[in-house]
Amino acid sequence: MVNTEEIEVPKPILETIEEAPEVQTLWKPRTRLGLLVKDGTIKDIDDIFNRHERIMEQEITTALVPDLQEDLLLIGQAKGKFGGGQRRIFRQTQKKTEEGNKIKFMTCCVVGNKNGYVGLATGKSKETVPSRDKSRRNARVHLIRIKRGCGSWQCSCKQPHSIPFAVRGKCGSTEVELIPAPKGKGLCVEKECAKILALAGIKDVWSKTDGQTGTKLNLIMALMDALKQLSRVKIKLDDIDRLGIVEGRITL
Repeated sequence: MVNTEEIEVPKPILETIEEAPEVQTLWKPRTRLGLLVKDGTIKDIDDIFNRHERIMEQEITTALVPDLQEDLLLIGQAKGKFGGGQRRIFRQTQKKTEEGNKIKFMTCCVVGNKNGYVGLATGKSKETVPSRDKSRRNARVHLIRIKRGCGSWQCSCKQPHSIPFAVRGKCGSTEVELIPAPKGKGLCVEKECAKILALAGIKDVWSKTDGQTGTKLNLIMALMDALKQLSRVKIKLDDIDRLGIVEGRITL
């Protein structure tokens, strides 16, 4: 006798896995500042900068600045004939030992919300993926707040689209000078440096470089040193309104 009754077919295993909820990792703060952020005592990133606190956990930046964007800078170069290799995000170095060549990879990541906050850091590892993850984590920890304004005599619009005054940064033999530009001029700077300024919220700027600018990493670090100089320079109260200086985010 043949059984003609319908047999219930179980659901595929894949469907069962897709319906399962995703496992979320809970953040367990390890520092006093992290506990204050998780408890809700500190709700603004500006409170941390005003207290001159040091951020040591990337979750602090992620919680207080949720609109951060990140980008990996092209600091390396692939092997090519006569040095004509394509630019890439990994910078490869190797050390010769008796056991053989020990290869390491370095990446450089920049994060920012295009509204007054930017961070940059590098990561180094024996493999590509760990070096990329290190640079992303370190960039969120090294977040800084910059000042913006309109310091160009050709514009004087009192809007924070540029920088309030000229600053100069240095790393090694590479020097970068940022000069205020009028509205609509754009970022007249090297491509990788333009990515950093765009994530910082600067729209118009002129630049001037000296030294070995072919060393891409030194050029990037010199630019970050120039951005840090914006917060170190003391400003008169009368100049704040005249130059339209804003530190940090712009609240609409």
